[in-house]
Amino acid sequence: MSITQQYLLDTYRARQLGEPAPPAPGTHDRVAVREWHERRRFRAVLAGRPAHGRVRRVLRRWWSLWPRALGRPGG
Repeated sequence: MSITQQYLLDTYRARQLGEPAPPAPGTHDRVAVREWHERRRFRAVLAGRPAHGRVRRVLRRWWSLWPRALGRPGG
């Protein structure tokens, strides 16, 4: 059963029982991702690591090594 089918079934059951309808799938995704991101940053600060820029630093390092991995000069 897909998420949409489950949502429609839950909505139907809620309507039959006179209860409020459940939130649509994906309604709170943005809030959940933001909370997850803030929690990761908070834990990084508590652990004494920089709270931002880690992904960009890794990508920059990989990008600088890429020409050498292909056997080309530069980088």
